[in-house]
Formats: sequence, C-alpha cells, structure tokens
Amino acid sequence: MMPAAESLESEDILSKSLEFLGGEPVIDDSKICYGPLVLSLAPKEGKANTLLADHLFSPALFLAERIERGLLDVEGRTVIELGAGSALPSLLLSTLPRPPSLVVVTDYPDEGIMRNLNLNVERNSHLVTNRSALRSTASDGAHSSETPPLSHSETEGCAVRSLGYDWGTDASDLLGILSSSGESSPGYDIMILSDLLHFHSSHDALVSSIDMLLVKSKHARIYVGAGVYTRPHVCESFLEKGRAINLDFEEIVDEGEEKKWLGTLAVSNLDREALQIRKDACRYWVGRWSEASLKEA
Repeated sequence: MMPAAESLESEDILSKSLEFLGGEPVIDDSKICYGPLVLSLAPKEGKANTLLADHLFSPALFLAERIERGLLDVEGRTVIELGAGSALPSLLLSTLPRPPSLVVVTDYPDEGIMRNLNLNVERNSHLVTNRSALRSTASDGAHSSETPPLSHSETEGCAVRSLGYDWGTDASDLLGILSSSGESSPGYDIMILSDLLHFHSSHDALVSSIDMLLVKSKHARIYVGAGVYTRPHVCESFLEKGRAINLDFEEIVDEGEEKKWLGTLAVSNLDREALQIRKDACRYWVGRWSEASLKEA
C-alpha cells in the first residue's frame, strides 16, 4: 500500500540523492539506453512523481552491472520485480544468453506508471531471448560438454509479463501468471527490489508481498539494491521486518577491483567515471529463507 506520507518521503529521497552526488545522482532523460535496451520513464505527474517512477536511480544501474557480469543466478528460473519503474534490471535479465524462464515486472497500478512500463516491455520485446537463440547457445561446442540438457522451461526461452500491483494486497493475479505460463511452482524463484527501501512507511506492505510471492525454497533469492542516501535506520527497519518472516540477509560489499564499474555496455550519456560514482552510491543485499524455516515448512 502507498500511504500519503510517501509524497514527503519521495521528496526527501530525491533531495538526499541529489545532495549526495552533487546534483547528478539520477537520470530523468526522456529516453535511457543501456546497451541495446531503450527505456523511457513515466511522465512527471501524479503518482509517477510521488513514487519516483519518473527517475532512474543508481541502484537500478548497480543491479544492471551485476546482471551484465553474470552475478545473479537466474537461468531457467522465474523472476518478479516490485516497484520496477523503467524495469531496467528485469528487462536486461530477459536478454541474457541463458535467461530466466519468466520475468514479471510490476509497479503501482497507476495509469501513467503502467502505460510507461508496458511500453518499455513492448519496445524491447524483440531483444528477449527466444527458443532459437537458446538452441544456438546450447549447441556451442565450447560449452556442450559442461552444460546440462535444457529443461522444458528453458527451451521455451524467456516470457516477459507486466502487471500493476499495490504492495500488501492480494497477489493471486501475480501468482496466476506462473500457472498460466506453464510454471508449477507456488511462488517466484527470484525477486528484485531496486531502491524501494526509502519508502519507510510501506515496509510492512512490502514484506507482506515478499512473503506471498517468493517461493519457500532453499534456492529462492531476493536481490535488494538501495542508495546510500537511504538512511541506515530505514534500511535496518526493512531488514528487521524481513527477518521476522524468516529471511536471512547478507550485505555484499565489493572490494578491490570489484569496486570498479565492470559493465561493458554503453549507458546513455554516462561515461565510466559517472557510472562508478553511481555504483559507489549503492548498498546491496542478497536475501534467502532461513534454513530453520524451510525445515519447519
């Protein structure tokens, strides 16, 4: 759910992020290119402005860089992104040589926000890895001896869906996408949260959605990116609420060469120095269900 207090929180996070990076921490161009992807942002009006869907913040770029580097284990799995905005991380996943079987992008069910999200999905649909591309990858002689046979879901390539969703509300429509797409799992394998923690008053609703949507499996993962401009106690509030539903979180801190921007795809008008600044402005956690909770299930 998105209470009225979010309008004040959105003003605060935008102000803090601009202050942190000298006025240039976000991208609000009408069109954003990340490699072959061409993305637009929601119009600067109504809920898009309140919920910051009209900007691309640094955590989306941070997650995209990790996706480029193959650091998210998504092959043949089902992925859902909440509060997707432009859906950069999810749509980039759908273009991987070994993609997820299903990518579902969601955001607040506002007409302007969803119109733009649907447009981004449609505009980039030709880039989504399909069956023929997967067959080509699987037949590569350099990998054939090490790569196991593709499952049925993997040979179908990647399906991409979009749907409006208000956190904390009934998730049956989102779960229904799994069955209608031929998936047998009762929940999604992977969840992506890109720069959502600053909505402090919505943490309960957000965690409730995680509990409803993330499959109770040892292989399930939640990838969480946040800006360092999100106050530490606000981040900790989310993590505590996640722990209360039996999620364990590990904060990943890059060191040495890993701290550099290691992506290779061109990004709009940003050079490597600008991308490095944005990477440095992020925190990152990987969450999973606790072993104890899975034993009890």
